Amino acid sequence: MMEFDREEHGCDRFQKPSENGVTAEADSEGDPLLKEEDEPPPKSWSLERNWGFTLEELFKLALKFFKEMNGKAFNPTYEENLRLVALHKQITFGPYNHDTCPEIGFFDVLGSDRRKEWLRLGSMAKEDAMEDFVKLLNSCCTLFAPYVTSHKIEKDDQKRRQKEEEERLQLEREEQERRWLEEEAQRREEEERRIKEKELKIKEEMLRIQIDKQKEQIMAVLNAQTAVQFQLYAKQQFPEHPEQQQALIRQLQEQHYQQYVQQALRLQQMALQKKDEDSNLTQASENPDVSSETVSSSQSHSSEDQDNQTDSKAFNLFVEGKTEDERRILAPSMWTRPQIKEFKEKVLHDEDAVITVGRGEVLTVRVPTHADGSYLFWEFATDHYDIGFGLFFEWKDVTVPAIVPNEGESTTESKQGKIIHIICPKKPNTGYFLLFPNVEGEKQTEQGRIPLINEVVPVSRRDSHEEVYAGSHQYPGEGVHLLKFDNSYSLWRPKVVYYRVYYTR
Repeated sequence: MMEFDREEHGCDRFQKPSENGVTAEADSEGDPLLKEEDEPPPKSWSLERNWGFTLEELFKLALKFFKEMNGKAFNPTYEENLRLVALHKQITFGPYNHDTCPEIGFFDVLGSDRRKEWLRLGSMAKEDAMEDFVKLLNSCCTLFAPYVTSHKIEKDDQKRRQKEEEERLQLEREEQERRWLEEEAQRREEEERRIKEKELKIKEEMLRIQIDKQKEQIMAVLNAQTAVQFQLYAKQQFPEHPEQQQALIRQLQEQHYQQYVQQALRLQQMALQKKDEDSNLTQASENPDVSSETVSSSQSHSSEDQDNQTDSKAFNLFVEGKTEDERRILAPSMWTRPQIKEFKEKVLHDEDAVITVGRGEVLTVRVPTHADGSYLFWEFATDHYDIGFGLFFEWKDVTVPAIVPNEGESTTESKQGKIIHIICPKKPNTGYFLLFPNVEGEKQTEQGRIPLINEVVPVSRRDSHEEVYAGSHQYPGEGVHLLKFDNSYSLWRPKVVYYRVYYTR
């Protein structure tokens, strides 16, 4: 194996070329010195684009391969070896300089041949010598290209790992920042909630104090009027027991107060009824087109409808306990997402979360509001075909008069479909719903009234076989959300629905 001889390495005493590759002295053949302003323009080296390394990196790989594999993995010819050594000298020391190189012995044939080859390179630039070294090594050894390729793969892999590490660190920083923002938002919300609860408690306490004060004033007047009668009655009942007499007097006074309040409410309702009747009569007298028969009919029915009108007036005041503004339902938020396969696989773990809506049917899922929640969330998808979906809200303890047809009138019963009751899956840190069985007639209240139901999302067909449909709705109050899956338009195909509902604070 041919190696770099010690004599040639003695040329380390050369004056090194400047950064632009120009030596400070002339070569052995007396060529004129290269001036800095005569330097050729830089080239665009094609090797950098073809091999994926810079020219200097590629030369270092080639030199390492030549030193390690020469005589092992490949055996270049004598001329190729001379050329490679000469190019290495040109790259390391620059053009040959007779004054700085030591003399070669007469019998040193190898050193003489190497020096001649070095002389032939003349003033070749360092970059050109590097390129020729790489090309010559690649032409005389077929293993060099795979060697460079393996290093290229390793370099790319290192860059990829570095990039992934940077992305991971960036994601961690973003996640930490996101958590901090969420925690800060939660702290603010908790603080606002505590402030609102405190203000609400103060208002409730003030209202309670006001009510108690009014009650005390009313009871004081009532007790002054009935004190003698109640005392006489208590003495007759418990003649020898003053404590029992006082207890009975307090009981009678409380009952008298409750009767007074009920009577005051009836008088208020009657006054409102009278006001409405007077208004109707005034409008009828001012309108000549209104017949006397209509007026008399209205008056004849007024006594029959008095109870119903009283209930209607009392509905907002005492029964329902909510005004129209308080029963205002906010618009829901709705969105879709494409991960339908993953959603179905996740839902399949819960048997109650997969239902079948038969052909021509409307299936209703009842989800009551939860004491620990403030928002309802839902997600659903289907197999192969679309389905209709709508959302309604049924108020708790809020009723409206039932519409009863008159004799001879025909009515069309709305298609309610069937109602299912399911224990919905748990969601971490949110809770779950328990749907209680529906008892026949439970929605019918006394005096022919039915629960009040408001439409939140109108029923319409959704392409739930292509993407997951989801949404959320803020609780308007206590009651039950009704999720309706409508397949009434399909006369041939039942629909399989995968769904999930849960609540959050």
